Amino acid sequence: MTTLPASSCEPALAAGPAIWLVSGSERNLPRVLSLDAYGRIVDWITWREAAHLYARDAVAWTLGDPCFILRGGINRITGQQSRLDLHPIVAARGHARASAAPPSPALNNAALFARDTHLCLYCGQEFSRYQLTRDHVVPRSQGGRDIWENVVTACLSCNTRKGGRTPAQAHMPLLAVPYRPSWVEHLILSNRNILADQMDFLRSHLPRRPRRAILQ
Repeated sequence: MTTLPASSCEPALAAGPAIWLVSGSERNLPRVLSLDAYGRIVDWITWREAAHLYARDAVAWTLGDPCFILRGGINRITGQQSRLDLHPIVAARGHARASAAPPSPALNNAALFARDTHLCLYCGQEFSRYQLTRDHVVPRSQGGRDIWENVVTACLSCNTRKGGRTPAQAHMPLLAVPYRPSWVEHLILSNRNILADQMDFLRSHLPRRPRRAILQ
């Protein structure tokens, strides 16, 4: 079975369409954005998971033109090859609650470095993830908590220099205020291969005001 992108649906940041083979590595394949029946954003799912929703008739509605074309075996009677068109945004049937709150993104280093765009928030330099660390603004030794609002990305040198002190104590002012990303921001930060229809939809659900305040 192979999966191909529909020509009308392009990656948000790609220069042109590509051909994705199911038999190859799936790490770089675009994912499908799943919603609940009320239209609330749930999470990214693989094309396989999306195909299972279609097969179980569990898709309530879709958005965007089909982006994945799955081709299967040949029907012995009709001689036609089976085909399933997957959309970039899929709302699944289920027991969704109209008042359900969006999930809170889990704090881990990969998500933290993505939030801070791989910049050290002390020196302002960009580093690879292997040269970055999680720094607690208020150190754990001084009662600081391991939460989004108290952690920033720091390079090894700046983290060592700051030690167990606050930025004020170390005379190392932060370049930006740490914040907890919304679930939509988290989904954008966690996926480097977002399709245009998906990005438009996600952007329409971003917080109206900027979450990051740059310190002067």
